[in-house]
Amino acid sequence: MKPTNPVFTGIQTTVFETMSRLAMANNAINLGQGFPDVDGPEDIREIAAQALIDGPNQYPPMLGLPELRQAVAEANERFYGLKIDPQSEVLVTSGATEALSDCIMSLVSPGDEVVLIEPLYDCYLPLVERAGGVPVRVRVTPPHWHLDDDALAAAFSNKTKAVLINNPMNPTAKVFSDAELGRIADLCRQYDAYAICDEVYEHLVFDGRKHRPLMTFDGMRERTVRIGSAGKTFSLTGWKVGYITGPAALLDPIAKAHQWTTFTTPPNLQKAVAYGIAKDDSYYDGLAGDLSRKRDRMAKGLEALGFDVLPCAATYFLTCGFSGLGLGVSDVEACETLVKHAGVAAVPVSAFYGSDAPTGFIRFCFCKQDTVIDEALERLDRFLTAARAESA
Repeated sequence: MKPTNPVFTGIQTTVFETMSRLAMANNAINLGQGFPDVDGPEDIREIAAQALIDGPNQYPPMLGLPELRQAVAEANERFYGLKIDPQSEVLVTSGATEALSDCIMSLVSPGDEVVLIEPLYDCYLPLVERAGGVPVRVRVTPPHWHLDDDALAAAFSNKTKAVLINNPMNPTAKVFSDAELGRIADLCRQYDAYAICDEVYEHLVFDGRKHRPLMTFDGMRERTVRIGSAGKTFSLTGWKVGYITGPAALLDPIAKAHQWTTFTTPPNLQKAVAYGIAKDDSYYDGLAGDLSRKRDRMAKGLEALGFDVLPCAATYFLTCGFSGLGLGVSDVEACETLVKHAGVAAVPVSAFYGSDAPTGFIRFCFCKQDTVIDEALERLDRFLTAARAESA
């Protein structure tokens, strides 16, 4: 038999799926995969349901329903002061992962270098490699997640076609500073590189911080595409509705990639998301406030148990050191111990790196009901207490 594509042949199953399977097999609370355990606003779901009954349920426009593209354009101006043409500068996709694939496949040619900041969300590397791109990695590491200026500058060259940045960042919960973003913008201009910005956690930012898109920096409007997610913004991850905002010259080839990937996205979901995006500030403030309270609830509990909880500025995730808790030498061993013996699933942070990854940190997801968070903490407490008593 002739070989299949080497990018995907034999590739490991995503760590999220692996830990979710282990959680199911061990009847564990799944704090590994990043999705809420309650559905999003009922009024948004009601609009989707009614639109499904009322129809039409045929192909919507390839670029997306006009009302959703208009809503995305208006949100860009409302939140970030970006004036966007909804007709030529917004594309609706079947989720943010499809959006990433469309952007990479249309902007990156074989041999082009793409700067990636690791730890990486797990689809980035195979998508770049499938496009024939050459990944060039810049590393940030716990506990401070500092982006080194010299390492960043060294990653760019005349071969650089694009930088792919996740801000706010999964799994680090890092919000890139204006200074860091400014340095990235300077390098993009210097080397005439595009910026592909995965900003799905744009509204999940805490403690009075505000997200600032790289697109708002000088000289970046015409070389940046930014990706948003209704799944994250409205706690409806199963809907898989994403959107890309970018200059028409870049959106045109990206739309062609979309045309040959999914072509379109369910119209009833698009209609409901258009309604949701227009919600007033109280919704967005409430979303961030509710998640920050859950973050604090889990962080306080984990710290009391002896975990070293790192700062969390955004997203769904807490990164924790586990030194001294007797969970094992590596983060993979610690996660296996917790899911099998404590009944709580987490994710090893090393899974988001390539070789020579830091192995002393694990990630917990806190976008869960308070009762679930409390039960997970109680299970961890029982397990760690029993482990200490056994070793005494």
